[in-house]
Formats: sequence, C-alpha cells, structure tokens
Amino acid sequence: MTELPRNASPELRRFLAAHPGRDLDLDGLRRHYLDEGEGRPVVMVHGNPTWSFYYRRLVEALSPSHRTIVPDHVGCGLSDKPGDAKYRYTLESRVDDLERLLDHLGVDGDVTLVVHDWGGMIGAAYAARHPERIARMVVLNTAAFHMPGEKRFPATLGLCRSPGLGALLVRGLNGFARGTASIGCTRNPMPKSLREAYAAPYDSWANRIAVHRFVQDIPLRPGDRAYDLVSWVEGRLHLLRPVPMFIGWGMKDFVFDDSFLKEWERRFPDAVVRRYPEAGHYVLEDEAERLIPEIKNFLDAPGSPSPAASARSAEG
Repeated sequence: MTELPRNASPELRRFLAAHPGRDLDLDGLRRHYLDEGEGRPVVMVHGNPTWSFYYRRLVEALSPSHRTIVPDHVGCGLSDKPGDAKYRYTLESRVDDLERLLDHLGVDGDVTLVVHDWGGMIGAAYAARHPERIARMVVLNTAAFHMPGEKRFPATLGLCRSPGLGALLVRGLNGFARGTASIGCTRNPMPKSLREAYAAPYDSWANRIAVHRFVQDIPLRPGDRAYDLVSWVEGRLHLLRPVPMFIGWGMKDFVFDDSFLKEWERRFPDAVVRRYPEAGHYVLEDEAERLIPEIKNFLDAPGSPSPAASARSAEG
C-alpha cells in the first residue's frame, strides 16, 4: 500500500493525514518511517503483523518533548514489500536496516528504545551491537532471548509457519493480521474500523510476504536461521543491565505470557514493571490511557545515566 485505500477507515485516514512520514532508499527499496519532534530520540520498533500505526498515540504524546522515530520494516506498513529475490526476510536484515536508518538520521546516542513483539528481538540486537548508544528501554510484551523452557510454542503459530496451509492462512486469507487484531486487545476489543486500519497495508498475497516470513523466522531450535543471532544477543543482554528499563505487560497475551515477563524480571531485576491484568498482546492499544502516561513519566524522570556512564558500568 503506497496510497490511501479507496475504503480506508477513519482511523487510517486520520493517521496518514497527521503522520505522513518520510522515505529512505535502502538498496533500491523504500523504507518508510516517522520522524517527529525534537529532543532526546525515542526509537519505536514494531513487531508482526503491526506497523508504525501501532505507536501513533505514543508518538503524539512524546513528540512535543522528544524526537520520535518509528520505522516500518521492509515488507510492513508503508514500506516496500519485495519478493524473496530482492530482500532477505531475516532477523539479521531487520537489525541491519534499523542500524542503517538510525545512522542515516544521525542518531548514535542517548537513545530510548521502545519495543514490542518482534521489535524486542530487533531492537535488542541493535542494542547488543551498540550498548553505549542506549539510554533507556521500554519493553512491551516481547522477548530478547530464546523461548523460556516452560513455554510451549503455540500450535496456531506452528500452523502458520508451514509453506502450504500456513501460506494459505497468512497470505491467502490474511488470517494472521486480521486474527491478531481481533484477539490482541482483551480489555478494549478493537472496533472493526480500527482492525481494518491495522490490516490495511497487507491487502494482497504479495503484500503479506513479511507477515509470513516473520512467523517462519521464529527460531525454535539450533540450526534455525535466526537461532545463533538470538543466542548472541541473549549472551550480551547483561551489557544493558545498567540501562533504566520500563516494562509494561498485558497479562492476557496469547503468546508473550507471564513466563516471558518472569524472564525479563530475572535478567533486569531493577526494571520498573507495570502489569495490566486485563490487557492482551496489543497492550499499547488496550491500555493506552494508563500505559502512555506511565511511559511518559518514565522518560521524563530525572536521574537517567548518560549512555557513556551506562557503557562504563556495563564494562565494569
């Protein structure tokens, strides 16, 4: 989707009018992103099957006092959606893309990372490469490590990974994008028009390629394509321990459940944790009225160590 769909929902129309965004050419592919406001940079990394639309209200809350940057991954949102011959849909490619975008924008320090779903792994990999650049982290129902031992991989995701039936469900019927929007909010279920806005970029078989490739790239065992990179990131998470962290967690998430939250708490015992008992996977949507002020207060709190100080503490 590169222009407003004929039957765009009111929510989508408002978003595109208020946040037209910008484009960056990466090896001949258009990478769309938001870059709004001035001040300390806040980089928001979305997951699958969302896009920059997920962060719209957080951008509006923070952009008066911060520089808010929200990329659409290649294949997602308003970015180009190439076939496999033109782009490698891998975790490593996603991390490289994020790094190149931030380098292009001159963002190389004092970064607050906000991550959700696959954005957690992408953002954490970037942070593991450059811990000295990270000033704060906001973690929303995601992971930056292998699946906890007590967690079983959901059967529905396993079904979606297959090249046959999975492709039919994800790319043919748009079941993953529409289904996640339908069940992602458990406290405040999305109205149809809002669900349509989330699914709008994924309007054809070709335009749903990234949604399917993200699911297929989930590393479950040694030998899976992203497994070694996740292991490398997992082994460097301790470098981020001095970085102030806020964790906002929807406790009714159908994938990132309490076992993932406990792992975050184990690795980052000083993190500020807010549980939202009735919220689901799309916690920023489900609990916007409570969560967004909490995030803003966290970012505005005095006493955050500088990135250089954090790096020195991590190295020590």
